[in-house]
Amino acid sequence: MHQQTQVAPRPAVSIATLRRRLSSMLYESLLLLGVIAIGFIAPLVAIGVLLQIQIPGALEWLHLFLLLGIYFIWLWRRNGQTLAMQTWQLQLVDIRTGKTPSLARCLLRYVLAWPSMLFILSGFGLLWAAFVDRERQFPHDRLAGTCVVFNPNQAQETGR
Repeated sequence: MHQQTQVAPRPAVSIATLRRRLSSMLYESLLLLGVIAIGFIAPLVAIGVLLQIQIPGALEWLHLFLLLGIYFIWLWRRNGQTLAMQTWQLQLVDIRTGKTPSLARCLLRYVLAWPSMLFILSGFGLLWAAFVDRERQFPHDRLAGTCVVFNPNQAQETGR
């Protein structure tokens, strides 16, 4: 008899809705308050109080950029999700492979997200995603070759 090899079905994922991605971004901004308080404000206050010096503004911006970069890139590389993305059942994937993006792609997405967020907050980015982009992707995802997908099965796949 001929045995057929059973292949586990790949979980169906689809590009996350704009509403779900914006909700996740709002929740992420609340979570970032804690990250910024512990990793940015507390060290600056401690340096100011203990050493009686004030860090120049450009170094403060660099500190913030690096702190948030470490936070996002580390979580995106780990399993494609931040805590907010896990809550909203979203996952960042490489558009070509459907897998967690490479370090280079995560870094590119992070760098592109800074100007893209200004574009989104101005309203033009929302119009772009809602009416111009065929898959409703934000510019930083389109340019970085990444995509945020709705994946309700991610928690079960990673054993959480």
